[in-house]
Amino acid sequence: MTADPTTPTGGGDDDGDGDDTGEAYLYHVDGDLVPASDATVSVRDRGFMYGDAAFETLRAYGGEVFAWDAHARRLDGTCEVLQLDHGLSDDDLHRRVRETLAANDLADAYVRLSVTRGVQPGKLSPSPEVDPTVVVLVDELPPGGRESTPVWDGPATVQTVKTRRVPDRAIPSHAKTHNYLNGILARLELRVTGADEALVLDSDGYVAEGATSNVFFVSDEALCTPSLDGPVLPGVTRDVVVGLAREEGIPVREGQFTPDDVRNAAEVFVTNTTWELRPVETVDGIDCGGGPVTTLLSRLFDERVEREHYRGETGDAGADAGETDGTDGGGVDSRWDVGSGG
Repeated sequence: MTADPTTPTGGGDDDGDGDDTGEAYLYHVDGDLVPASDATVSVRDRGFMYGDAAFETLRAYGGEVFAWDAHARRLDGTCEVLQLDHGLSDDDLHRRVRETLAANDLADAYVRLSVTRGVQPGKLSPSPEVDPTVVVLVDELPPGGRESTPVWDGPATVQTVKTRRVPDRAIPSHAKTHNYLNGILARLELRVTGADEALVLDSDGYVAEGATSNVFFVSDEALCTPSLDGPVLPGVTRDVVVGLAREEGIPVREGQFTPDDVRNAAEVFVTNTTWELRPVETVDGIDCGGGPVTTLLSRLFDERVEREHYRGETGDAGADAGETDGTDGGGVDSRWDVGSGG
């Protein structure tokens, strides 16, 4: 999707700290650390008024952001689509994220970094001069790695929805913006069945992605996922998983797939930044269950996090595998129903 609403309390849409208020946290707003209750932006901010803003949902393990370089590149790409020259370096943005984690004494956390065009009153057309609004939100998550506790409490149920993915010619899928209405409409359809995540199709009826996740399934001894040639968010977690599969010699097929391809698959799982890899139990009421490929890739993902974030080794967790994150889902703890995208 164009965005990933995984704000805690990211599928959730609140910014709470366990009591759903967030009052105990300090957030980073335009260069200053302020109490959550004082963390405000102007009602005339274009991010609020028009969704004229870019964002990334990040996950910190052991005090460091997972695959920061990949997230920074995607944020740069979104800003390029928006022609939003905010004038800030990736290092400056990274510093603000680290400062927010440190100020809240958080080593393992959800992080949302937003950059809006700022206040430009009076007209829809944006001015080339930008005084950006930059906000960093955080919330605690369980540690990752081999001893990790998932933010979900069971496999997901997935439901195909009528809402279609916005064509790339309307809103480019690789732009992760504050405009998330497409995903919201998809999620609203789930109220009837109570499913955790939506299976969203493109305008031609092929599988695109989840409302806030990338979709994978196993068929004919290959790992399959919709191609980025279609309207699919290039998820950071998605790219890491594809890389891990190829390193293990698992055939990877990226292409166009129908809902029946997913329903009839041997295994199905979805990915995003906070969920990591979440197995899918049913698709449209049809059992699919987990399996050896899902189990193997989940273990390899945990081992990478363990190695790079809890054992003193450095490196970009996505660099070796190819990089990019999808978004979220969630009937369990709704706070972590996000993309990750990401």
